[in-house]
Amino acid sequence: MTPTDDDAPPLDPAESLALIERERANLARSLTPDPRLMLWPWGFAWLIGFGLFFLRFGPDGRVFVDLPDWLPLVALMTLFIVAGIITGVAGSRSSRQMAGPTSRQGLMYGLTWSIAYSGLSALFAQFSGDMPNEQLGLLWAGGMVALTGALHMAGGAIWNDRNLFILGAWTSLVNVAGIIAGPGWHSLIVAVGGGGAMIAAGVIGWMRLR
Repeated sequence: MTPTDDDAPPLDPAESLALIERERANLARSLTPDPRLMLWPWGFAWLIGFGLFFLRFGPDGRVFVDLPDWLPLVALMTLFIVAGIITGVAGSRSSRQMAGPTSRQGLMYGLTWSIAYSGLSALFAQFSGDMPNEQLGLLWAGGMVALTGALHMAGGAIWNDRNLFILGAWTSLVNVAGIIAGPGWHSLIVAVGGGGAMIAAGVIGWMRLR
């Protein structure tokens, strides 16, 4: 008579705990979106978009590459839209497997991003005609990056994600350094330090998930 799984001797406590931990880790991996899909689109958007701003509107009005004035902003906004679509699809695929408080947390956190950016945009738009272009550009870019850093840190606190919190703190420090350096330099610092950090965080998160 061929033995079945029911005939196998019970696992000892250590083996049972190890099995539970393995299954818990497998479940976490299946429910967690690929960090590359969540961070790389934004990282490359920052790297390319703010990089174009630096090339066209460099420090002290210097033009490194004679691009059309409208191109950096249009490119940055287009890249942001594409990044939002990619991360939205990736996040929704994972959220469909969850229900209850966790799903509501994700929805509320996503809405927080949209509402916060809309409010900040409405505020900055009120000053668009009262400031020089260089200072106005720094206000918009610095404010948006500051909000991104704060929301990343808040997300890290909500999900108990140390890496996301560190990314938010780093983004905030990079933003402060860029603001102090001034218009032009801010774009370069945010492109390399902020966008590059998101790309690196995506790689690190993917390796940890594996």
